[in-house]
Amino acid sequence: MLTAKQATSRLLKDRPWKVSSRSGFVVGLGLLFLVPGMLFATLVEWGSSHSHHELALGLGALVTLAAALLLLTFTRLDQDMPPASVFTVVAWTWIASSLAGALPLWFSGELGSFDNALFESVSGYTATGSTVLSPIETAGRGVLMWRQLIQWYGGMGMVVLAVTILPFLGVGGLGLITAEAPGPTSDRLAPRVSSTARRLWALYGGITAALAVALMICGLGLYDAVAHALTTASTGGFSPYDSSVGHFDSVAVETVIIVGMLICGASFTLHWRAISGNPRSYGQSSEFRVYILVILIVALATTALNQMHGILNITSSIRNGFFTAVTLGTSTGFGNASEANPGGNFVLWTPGAQALLLPLMVVGGMTGSTAGGLKVLRAQVMAKYLRVGLLRVKHPRVVARVKLGQKALPEPVLHRVAGLVALYALTAFVGTMVLSVLGQDLITASSGAVSALGNMGPALGEAGPTSNFLVFTRPARAVLMALMLIGRLEFFAIFLMLVAAYERTRRVARVKLHL
Repeated sequence: MLTAKQATSRLLKDRPWKVSSRSGFVVGLGLLFLVPGMLFATLVEWGSSHSHHELALGLGALVTLAAALLLLTFTRLDQDMPPASVFTVVAWTWIASSLAGALPLWFSGELGSFDNALFESVSGYTATGSTVLSPIETAGRGVLMWRQLIQWYGGMGMVVLAVTILPFLGVGGLGLITAEAPGPTSDRLAPRVSSTARRLWALYGGITAALAVALMICGLGLYDAVAHALTTASTGGFSPYDSSVGHFDSVAVETVIIVGMLICGASFTLHWRAISGNPRSYGQSSEFRVYILVILIVALATTALNQMHGILNITSSIRNGFFTAVTLGTSTGFGNASEANPGGNFVLWTPGAQALLLPLMVVGGMTGSTAGGLKVLRAQVMAKYLRVGLLRVKHPRVVARVKLGQKALPEPVLHRVAGLVALYALTAFVGTMVLSVLGQDLITASSGAVSALGNMGPALGEAGPTSNFLVFTRPARAVLMALMLIGRLEFFAIFLMLVAAYERTRRVARVKLHL
């Protein structure tokens, strides 16, 4: 008698027409999970909009469903999945999801060209929030809801959703969860990987629902509350309005969103422990303490600087200082600037206040959160690593170790963190140079590269919070898309995918030469 797991494995895997393809099968699962979101957006468009984009959204869902079913029908997974293959699978899943997500946007005609639709989709899935849709509010409500849903899917990660199915096929999914660094980490919430993924998504959905209810209490309608809850939980920052959260000009709405951004920029593992009866886990986490402290310091410092230089009055300084520090410190990228509140445009702030925002754009939120950036934990490790290095220079015989809490970190871990930080800095520098060559001024180019790599959304210069990324040329936007994906998947997935493709090409070339 076959168990359910064995029957499912035999049904999906033991077919002679199936080709062994790790990437193909997981990509198929990822695309399949997008279809309900597209259909929901189609219903929203049909029920509440006069732009009549139902066909575009429905056609996008149909094409995505067909691609998913073809991949699931003609590919299968092997029992083993080497670590190098895991990164390739993750990278291809994100790329395929971005292409599929662009289809409804392109079919609607709101973005004009496919490359603009792809930019919007990549910005959405990577939870970056940079946009080329202008004006935003003239697009249909269904199209805009799909745009919000793209970020919600990308916030926790399509791959994490896919691994809830993999255990039924006899294929472990912990490697996939670990590879997708901006989402959950390998710190399991349950003994089984599928249970961990389901609990993370349940927590994610619960936070989203709570935010929507809180925003409705603040006076937002159902559509606006759900739309902004989706992109607050994902720390993405898309809004169905050109002036983002500034459209509402409401301190109450901004306060709810600030709380939501702080929650989702923190580790979901800590949240699960807290609701499981251990709220002290927040205080026990040095990363959480630093995360809150840094945002608080930047908020207070920018408030003081803008007040001292007469840029903003005290009320506006406090309101905009805290909102901006949180939205950038969690890599969300919402804006609260409006005609009634021009102080929300941080491009107009004093240079000292703007300079304080740059570290937030680089570091981002905590590990195990939906936030982007280098992550607070790595910044902590690097600061302690530098301190120990200086101490060893001054006292060569001293025995000093880098510690997090009471735990000394192994040297290989320190080397990997240092390597990633160096790679991050090098990629940002190269991105800045390329964007400058493609016609951007240095401030816009450098902040744009840092913003894309850290999945922040707004930048400085011409790409500030009240502008959009149409200020970049088309080739420059292609560079920014690459930086968004590299930053979201934290370098290794994309780079190892390219290395694997290069090695495969070399092997084929060698075979042809021998023939």
